[in-house]
Order: sequence, then structure tokens, then C-alpha cells
Amino acid sequence: MDEHEFLALRFEEHRAHLHAVAHRVLGSAELAEEAVREAWLRVSRAGPDGVESLDGWLRTVVGEVSLDILRARAARGHGPLDPMEDEKPVNAEKAAIDKPEPEGTDTPEEHRKGFRGDSVGLALLAVLDSMAPAERLAFVMHDLFAVPYDEIAPIVRRSPAATRQLALRARRRVQGPAADRADGPHHAGDAPGARSAGSYAASADEEKGVPADWGVTARWSAIAGAFLTASRGEDFHALVALLDPDVVLRADAAAVAAGAAEEVRGAVAVADVFTGRLRAARPALVDGSPGLVWMQQGRPRIAFALAVANGTIVGIDVIADPDHLGRLKLQPLDG
Repeated sequence: MDEHEFLALRFEEHRAHLHAVAHRVLGSAELAEEAVREAWLRVSRAGPDGVESLDGWLRTVVGEVSLDILRARAARGHGPLDPMEDEKPVNAEKAAIDKPEPEGTDTPEEHRKGFRGDSVGLALLAVLDSMAPAERLAFVMHDLFAVPYDEIAPIVRRSPAATRQLALRARRRVQGPAADRADGPHHAGDAPGARSAGSYAASADEEKGVPADWGVTARWSAIAGAFLTASRGEDFHALVALLDPDVVLRADAAAVAAGAAEEVRGAVAVADVFTGRLRAARPALVDGSPGLVWMQQGRPRIAFALAVANGTIVGIDVIADPDHLGRLKLQPLDG
């Protein structure tokens, strides 16, 4: 195998990740494909001589191409990208519970297609479109893909410290009223301008008749109710405020087998997953702890177990395995 064949093989191994990065940065699957193709042309011409970290180098090249595309669009005065022009974002929970099947029918298997880790929700995309190209790239690569500032800095041609400031400004745009959480965690309900968990829970109670005391811990229950109501109300900033900055969303093997991403990390990425979703979910106790459940024909199809600490949601487990669901003690709280 010669050097070119070796490089082509390694590039293909990284293609899915490179596409995910470009898709998040650009907000379009079509443009992401264009970016990955151009990246391969640049990589194949340059060769890997002197490269210490191949994956970092490939990610850098894709980042540079994506930034070029963003700047070119800005220079031409193009409007915001429309992700619906080339695809419909797919999400396990959206497909499964936004529009429940009528009683007496089975849920088609395609209704359980999974999270698209590389898809961009409309709520996040709207905020990304308000950012300058370098700010957008720094935020996406660092906050959504955990790329260190030292690696991003050469792409945006700034120092690591200046790159951090770019990402920080972008993060504040995304967090909106909860922007003061960017430099340190505190109670979600204390975020300036953010509705408290209690106020969201009260509106959820009015809508669904949820008891004031869900059992277990009232505060945990209020946060779960706030999460459900903010999701239904497409309140992206409120979802970010309710989530711990390092929140982890995990899907079980059954959800992964149906196409779900095994893991989604970070408040922004998780909020993007759930914005405008959960319309048919019900508040529930999941093994005695706050959560949500989607029922069909009286049987649970998907459960969301929420882990809460220090006033924010630190973990969400998506449970779709029928055997696991059968072992759970699920208590819907809306009758």
C-alpha cells in the first residue's frame, strides 16, 4: 500500500466525523459534503509528511474549508442557511413521540430512527446564523466537539486566548438570558431573565393536570416539568439554562440499534436535540425518580430518566429496550 492509498484509507475512516463537524459548522448536509470533498483534495495534494496527529490535521483542514465557505457566503450576502432544503433533521424522540400513533395501531419501525449527532436543529441554527464565521466555527468545534482552543486557533488565525474569547461570545449568544452561566455553574432558576423551574412546572400543571407533588423530591419534579414545558414551547434558551453545562445524554443499545447516537454531550447540543420536541411525552416517575415516558396502547415505548444535581439536569438516559422498560417502575403523573 503506497502513501496515497494509506491516506485515502485513513480519510475514509474519519469521514463520518469530518462530515459531522462540517455539518454542525455549516448547518447543511449538502455544504458539509462539499466541504469534505474539498478537504480530501487539499489533504491528498499536501500529503501527511510531518503530520503528528492525523485526526487533528484532518479536522483542521475541514475546519479551514468550512470557514472559507462561511466567509464566502457572508461576502455574497447570502441569507441564513435552511437545513430543510436538503434534509429533514431526524431525531429518535421527535419521530417517536411528537405525533403519537392513534390507539389500536402499531408504531412503524421508522418512527424510532435515532438522534442524528451531526444534524442541526432549527433553534440552534438560528443562533449560529447570527454569528460571525470565525465565532461560529470556534464555538461549534470547541463546545460541540471538544476540540481544544490550541487546535482551533490556527484555523481562525488567532491566539488560543483570542479563540477562547470568540467561543465565549458565541456561547453567550446561545445561552441568551442564561449567559452568566458561561463562566461558572449555578442554579438554573437564578439565571437572569430565565423563567424559574417552578413557573414552568406550574404551566405544565395547568396544561396536563400534573400533581403539585410528584413524590420523591419536589424540586427535582419541578425541573423535570420545566424541561418538558420548555421543550414543547421551543424555548431553546430555557432548555440550556435547565441543563448542566456538562450534561450527558445517553441512549441504550436498542435506541442505538435503531440509529440513535450513543451519546450527546453538553448543554447546547442536548438542548438542540429536545427543542420543540416531547409533545406526546408524559411526566412520570422512572424507578422513583423524575422523568418522562411515551406510552402507546398502554405500553411504554421510550422512557427518559433524568438525573438532577445542584438544580440542573446532569444526565438523561433514553431507554427503548423492551425488556429494560418492562423492569422499570414507571408511574405516569398526568392521570
